[in-house]
Amino acid sequence: MNDLHTLDDGTLDRSRASSDAAPQLNPRMVRRAIVASVLGSGLEWFDFLVYGYFSKIIAQVFFPSDHAFVSIALTLATFAIGFVVRPIGGILLGIYSDRVGRRRALSVLILAMAASTLLMGLTPSYATIGVAAPLLIVLARLLQGMSVGGQFATASAMLVEYAPPGKKMFYGSFNMSSQAFALLLSSGVGLLLTTQLTHAQLVAWGWRVPFLMGALAGPIGFYIRHRVAESPEFVQLSAHRGAPVKQSVRAFFRDNTDAVICAMGVIIVGAATNYVWHSYLPLYVERQLHLPLSNALVGAFVSGVLNVMLFPLAGKLCDRYGAYRLFYPVVIAWVLVSYPLFSFVVAAPTFAHLFTAQMISTVFLAAMSGSHPGMLATLFPVRNRSTGVALSYNVAVTLFGGLAPLTITSLTQWTGSSLMPAFYLIFAGLVSLAMVFFTKSGRDPAPAARAGSATTH
Repeated sequence: MNDLHTLDDGTLDRSRASSDAAPQLNPRMVRRAIVASVLGSGLEWFDFLVYGYFSKIIAQVFFPSDHAFVSIALTLATFAIGFVVRPIGGILLGIYSDRVGRRRALSVLILAMAASTLLMGLTPSYATIGVAAPLLIVLARLLQGMSVGGQFATASAMLVEYAPPGKKMFYGSFNMSSQAFALLLSSGVGLLLTTQLTHAQLVAWGWRVPFLMGALAGPIGFYIRHRVAESPEFVQLSAHRGAPVKQSVRAFFRDNTDAVICAMGVIIVGAATNYVWHSYLPLYVERQLHLPLSNALVGAFVSGVLNVMLFPLAGKLCDRYGAYRLFYPVVIAWVLVSYPLFSFVVAAPTFAHLFTAQMISTVFLAAMSGSHPGMLATLFPVRNRSTGVALSYNVAVTLFGGLAPLTITSLTQWTGSSLMPAFYLIFAGLVSLAMVFFTKSGRDPAPAARAGSATTH
């Protein structure tokens, strides 16, 4: 029985494969697949985080208003728009990935994300071209939202499908590490710009620099992804089924409703925590704590450094002890800690208190989210893995992540409470616990084993 072999150009020799062959890939190809899978996630998060860091300046440039709250609200609403279309883009690109392969889907995604990031950085200000400026920013966010809708799912599928048995959570964790690296890079660039440039320079051109830098990653990412072999498990599936098989929406939900609900529950608390402590925090630090933006960026930078290492560690622990066995106690602890943590900062808003809280949240975020790509990918069989992960991930992130800055800002304005982020995180944690617990997938201590046996369905 012939195995799959890697050709000199990095592709798989399908002509020598049988339907149930085990692909033989050299270590170089595995490393290349990891880099190709995580590069787009890094670009996605770099852009999102930069938008959050400079939201106050972007509000001045594109959404000028006599009322500061209205200007900020419009900026955050534009941020949220990109998430509203993510489920649509995720489903479409997930279907595309499940039909033609992870490799081709990832190549399309990196170019689309680079184009939207470039548009964000090059759009003239409202003072220059009037209402066309905010419309172009909205267009850029829509394009980005559609493209990144499939990014997490396709990259997670690629990583998990390259992983050897017993290491799927660890391999999947590299998708999260790429987000941590983006946090490190974006906060470092933001800190450099805010400390070295005057406010006038930041408004005039400084805020554009990170977006233009992010756009440069597009061609590099496309080149790397183009030279990666297709996922071994997807190749095996293709050999079994021949031509791509179309699956109706009704059939998908009939077979995967429990997995979708469980996957959304897994993601919600991590998404809320990530966006509150990273995307929303810079605005919170300036408007509620009345501290300089640089205070938040220092902690974000250190958080990025730590999470690059902590996410893989969390993945390894989940491979060893079971992802769901660790999920419940970590989320419960985070629900109990969230309110005291924000109270600690609000009671005496200093850099030391803020930094301490950021480090504690970093450890919890890593413990909760390091295994997310592996947990979600192993809930679905290969034949609709990208679709399932994209749908559950994007709906959860849209409702509890992308809308978090706008929701919390509005609730804070309405209630006058500086502790609204803590209440938001507690609510998200309780929703996650309930959704995972009341599904069969969440109560089964070994869902990955089931998914692994179903990879060729």
